Amino acid sequence: MADHSSNPTPRLVIMATAAMSVWALLRPVIMHMSSRGFDVHVISAPGRGLERLRALPGVTVHPIPLRRRINLFWDLVSLLRLCLTFLQLRPDIVHANTPKAGLLGMTAAFVTRIKVRVLTINGLPSMTETGWRRSLLTASDRLACFLATRVLTVSQSLRGAITKGRLCPPRKVVTLGFGSSHGIDVRRFNLDSVEPAHRAEVRRQYAIPQHSVLIGYVGRLVRDKGVEDLAAAWSIVRRKSKDLHLLLCGDFEADDAVRTEVRAALLRDERVHVTAGFVDDMPPMYSAMDICVLPTYREGLPNVCLEASAMRIPVIATCIPGCVDAVEDEVTGLLVRPRDPESLASALLRLAIDPDLRRHLGEAGRQFVETRFSEDTVCELLFSEYIRLVPACGVSLRKVAGRTLDQASE
Repeated sequence: MADHSSNPTPRLVIMATAAMSVWALLRPVIMHMSSRGFDVHVISAPGRGLERLRALPGVTVHPIPLRRRINLFWDLVSLLRLCLTFLQLRPDIVHANTPKAGLLGMTAAFVTRIKVRVLTINGLPSMTETGWRRSLLTASDRLACFLATRVLTVSQSLRGAITKGRLCPPRKVVTLGFGSSHGIDVRRFNLDSVEPAHRAEVRRQYAIPQHSVLIGYVGRLVRDKGVEDLAAAWSIVRRKSKDLHLLLCGDFEADDAVRTEVRAALLRDERVHVTAGFVDDMPPMYSAMDICVLPTYREGLPNVCLEASAMRIPVIATCIPGCVDAVEDEVTGLLVRPRDPESLASALLRLAIDPDLRRHLGEAGRQFVETRFSEDTVCELLFSEYIRLVPACGVSLRKVAGRTLDQASE
């Protein structure tokens, strides 16, 4: 049991593998829990994102070299450092996100006898692997779930895949509300909050005609995200409409790389535009798009779809776990079969020639995200889950509960 005689505030550790993940994705949760009375500590690999968190009030950061790729020596070093950190902090809750941080975090928390060990599963990399890699990833997920005392999934369909695959007992795994690990900032991702001039400026920056219909893709440019299918679909639609352009917001990566000839064809196409890197301020980019597409093979809950919908951009995605929770077919967007460029091309052309349908789907998407996935809603659900779990540590919650009531009355 944690000893907080000098600090009665419940202590929470939030973990992710990459520093940018905690900054870009988990910052709303971190800030929310700190404001609600938790003593928040953040662990990730060193990086700019982690350093930027140092400036947040009530947040302490601990850089530990976590690596996404499997390396037995460095993983053991990281595990040892995590154990020492937990022994020093004696947190009441350890909450780990992402596969590597999840496995190492749950192992270290179990070894150091942390009573409340929360694991968030954001997706299953094993879904698109085969052979020994699939077996290894499945075993890792199963072990992390076994060591956790509570498993959260970012979507109901992902929870179904986890229980169906017997990775975790149904009694232990839950989806809070409609899902998501952090929600969408519906104030920031709002077309009404973006200056109208930004749409024209983004198009000028990438030499996209102002009158053209722009298809946007946001994410890593890798095979798992269906980029090769997108390229094949694009080769169909570009021949049928000279008014279409494609904007790729992301980087081509070495892991799971797109074939060289596919990459070359995209880069030499004068109607394909690539940002070549992470875009920090996405709302202006979305405002320049008319359609958002994500032909991915695996997801937990695609934030891209939710961000685009919040910006009133209709979404075309694949009908796989995760995407089916983020897109309502024929309501907020269109769902197509995975690995089917012809089906994807048909959906793209359907939206490209019908501005009224784009507008209708976009308006419904905005309402869909506001109702189900707003940042405030998701963070409150997670806070309530923490409050439910904290009594197992024997820590008084009067201070936290009091702050909750005070803030609720404001």
